Amino acid sequence: MGADFVMLGLVPLVVGVLTSVACALLGNFLVLRRQALIGDAVSHVVLPGIVLAYLATGTVAAGAMLLGAGAAAIAALVLIEIVRRAGRIEPGAAMGVVFTALFAAGVLLLEQTDTGKVHLDVEHALYGNLESIVWFAADGWGSLLDPAALAELPPPVPRLALALAAVIAFIALFWKELFIGTFDPGFAESVGARPGLTGFALVVMVAVVAVMAFDAVGAIIVVAMFICPAGAARLMTDRLLPQLAWSVAFATAAAVAGYMLAAYGPLWLGFASSVSAAGMIATVSGGILALACLVGPRRHRRGMQAADGGA
Repeated sequence: MGADFVMLGLVPLVVGVLTSVACALLGNFLVLRRQALIGDAVSHVVLPGIVLAYLATGTVAAGAMLLGAGAAAIAALVLIEIVRRAGRIEPGAAMGVVFTALFAAGVLLLEQTDTGKVHLDVEHALYGNLESIVWFAADGWGSLLDPAALAELPPPVPRLALALAAVIAFIALFWKELFIGTFDPGFAESVGARPGLTGFALVVMVAVVAVMAFDAVGAIIVVAMFICPAGAARLMTDRLLPQLAWSVAFATAAAVAGYMLAAYGPLWLGFASSVSAAGMIATVSGGILALACLVGPRRHRRGMQAADGGA
């Protein structure tokens, strides 16, 4: 049983945790800046870029995917400006039109091209392929200390570990700029903290994590990982550092509980097969957010303040 879990279950679980934590850390700043839909927008935009990058290069290597996603993001910005000016509509409407159109184009490309052989199809684009990440070189828990076995870890593990390290480094290096720009952009501009540049760098990091996590959790499920843990953490505290800690705890709990429920829950209930791990992680994340809405201390403080104001 232990050997089977290490080979089949441990790596998907680790990938789920790495993805959830990386998304949650960035999601805190998106939530605080009232830019939560940026994660949704980025996830929609990267899909056609990733597909076109694969068709052009024949590989799903991270470098090609990032280049494709970057090109798609630039094209999206140009199209948004064209639609806004030509249609004389407000930017939010232009963004909605372009992002949904690009995502639909990506889905059509997936359906009309031979991408299924590399797990790049409509189903995987929507909710990933976390269950297929298998550590074939593993032979029990001792493999965690075996350099030869560790060298054969599936590529998503080092890739997402690197993405998480990059997110932590980004937050640490630009902590002052992120902090000031998030809570007082005007003051940040006056002291030379360059909130616009910092905001752009934040969006770039969101895009990088979305691309790195694409084959594991897809382009849609990742939105819940950006928003739900951060939203729940915001209901627990008024301070940024504790909020980051809460979001990491919630993201880790959602990944572990979600994967275990998806992999083993249906079997415990007598069903023949498991369910989508990424989908269950997103569901548990939503449940944690709902619970925080009901019992979070900040929610109760706001209710008391409203009652006092009404009195």
